[in-house]
Amino acid sequence: MQYIYPIIKADYLQRTRSYSFLITLAITIFMAYSFIPAQDASYTTLSANGYKGAYNSAWVGYVSGIMTTIMLSYFGFLLINSGIKKDIDTEVGLIIATTPISNFKYLLSKQLSNYLVLLTIAGITFCVSIGVFLIRGTGYPFILSNFILPYMFFAVPALFVVAALAVVGEVFLGKRNILQYIVYFMLCGICMGFINSKSEASASGLFDPFGLSLITKSVTNHINTHYAENIKGVSFGFIFNGQKVYKPFVWEGLNWSALFIGSRLVWMAMGFALVYISSLFFHRFDFKQALSAKKSEKEAASISLAQPMTKPIGMNKAALPSLTFNYGIYPLVKTEFLLLIRQGNKWLWLLNSGLWIAMCFVPLNIAHAYLLPILLFLQVTRWSELATKEKTNRVHYFAYASYKPLQRMLPAQILAGIVLAVSLCLPVIIRCALAAGIYAIVDVINGAIFLVLLAVTLGILTGGKKLFEVFFFLLTYSVLNKLPVTDYLGSLPHQNMNLGLLLVLALNLVLLLISFVARRYQTRHL
Repeated sequence: MQYIYPIIKADYLQRTRSYSFLITLAITIFMAYSFIPAQDASYTTLSANGYKGAYNSAWVGYVSGIMTTIMLSYFGFLLINSGIKKDIDTEVGLIIATTPISNFKYLLSKQLSNYLVLLTIAGITFCVSIGVFLIRGTGYPFILSNFILPYMFFAVPALFVVAALAVVGEVFLGKRNILQYIVYFMLCGICMGFINSKSEASASGLFDPFGLSLITKSVTNHINTHYAENIKGVSFGFIFNGQKVYKPFVWEGLNWSALFIGSRLVWMAMGFALVYISSLFFHRFDFKQALSAKKSEKEAASISLAQPMTKPIGMNKAALPSLTFNYGIYPLVKTEFLLLIRQGNKWLWLLNSGLWIAMCFVPLNIAHAYLLPILLFLQVTRWSELATKEKTNRVHYFAYASYKPLQRMLPAQILAGIVLAVSLCLPVIIRCALAAGIYAIVDVINGAIFLVLLAVTLGILTGGKKLFEVFFFLLTYSVLNKLPVTDYLGSLPHQNMNLGLLLVLALNLVLLLISFVARRYQTRHL
């Protein structure tokens, strides 16, 4: 504890004192309030084949607890998976490497700091859920245990595993953030596949870190027993069905079994084990590329010393190319575009190319509503660093002092991002043009511009990329779940298409104005 506690405290305070964390909390409070929709709302968060639970303390507490577990397990990973990377970027890791702290203790401190950040958000949603019950509760008594137990047995163990996986991802995948996201979301998808499984092991929660299978089985058994139904499973998430009328039923919560509680402890022990295994492979801030670079420099120096000097050391000015000046914006756009497409691993472009080609052949509605948002989200690390790489690499002092940064550098970044975004959208744009869908073409291009401007604006305002990554994930999740208000690509039918297009266009203008004003302030206050 001599070294673990200071690292946990410093890391936790550094994360929670950022503007991005405060904005994330605001989004979390809004989502926590939305977990229990109003009686006349056009959506639900737990669908049981037309049945909806009465808003007693059990239903409000359990649904809020399970929705908090799901949402934090997904977007929480994006929020915390940069603890080690931050130590590398700030070179604090070089100091930590010289201390007596072991690899396991260091990684454990990072996991616990990640865990505390997630628990802080979960604690706020817990308080919001109680407030929602007091507002929307329909005459049922308040039972505190119905709020405490779901968070204790659903959120607390699951978030511990999420915090451990964030550390594991950083150890084994390093700075490959998009690969971390893909692998993690695949694991979450596999675990979600056990929700409605009929096996006893799945229903008991042994293979379910979220604990969803237990509440699924309880709700379906209650409805099938009391209403002579044959419901197979329950759906979670923001499910929009218009003004559908649901059949109410009263559900009194779960009967916690020792097997399920034991499975929560097993999952937490597994998190500890993953961190310990990762410590055996942790680089401890000793990178091979740095060693090989130094080795090559020494070899080059030894070779040059071994060779006799036949020519005097100096610089031949006549052999140097003449200086040319280009104050246009095109070279900067080209450079920014090359930085975008060359970022990350080349193998990711195989996946991007596969989705891009698939959008040419699948039905247009599927390509527009599902494949295109996924393809754009796979570029999340490219968009998030579009306007933040100068500060990340500590060259903003030079970049902001360059010739007309507001008229050249920032527009070049925006234009390069728009060119890439529109290029990714080309299959949908061309197919909409062939189908004479003029509004659809404008919606897609307008949405692509909105995505780039959102990344630039949030990057400039926060100086980092985490807020945009979390917000973009929530936006993509909402789009895939057909939430009309988040349909920035215009894939859903609307009664007034012009209104939606004008709203996105207005947002683009506001984001563009904010980005230029904020960057202008930064260039004048280095």
